[in-house]
Amino acid sequence: MTVRHLSILATFLFSLAFATTSLADLPTTRDDGVTVIHLDEYNGYFSAVETLASLQVGDYEFVVTNRADKVVGFQIQNLKSHETLKKFGLQPGETKIAKITIGSDGVRFRCPINPTPWYELDSFRVN
Repeated sequence: MTVRHLSILATFLFSLAFATTSLADLPTTRDDGVTVIHLDEYNGYFSAVETLASLQVGDYEFVVTNRADKVVGFQIQNLKSHETLKKFGLQPGETKIAKITIGSDGVRFRCPINPTPWYELDSFRVN
């Protein structure tokens, strides 16, 4: 394995360990039908405040906060077509919102600046 592969593996294992040691809240759906997901972005990984399991097709706001000590970015794409739905940069401590509609294809997101893996959300169900 190369150093890059080991780094990616270590980041994944750290993220997995972190995710299993914390309990996530359920996402909140507002009266206007928009579901809000909060993501904290660190150096090389994301942490979701709410659980990302069992999400429904619909309108979402991804509230992304930069918890890293450097500039990071957020990119979210349609999982099947890889069409970019939203993309922006974030300064340290900055929070931005990506408002998108997610269909049954699902989505994937990552930081296009830091070497983070794609986080794929493919379990979207139609009510």
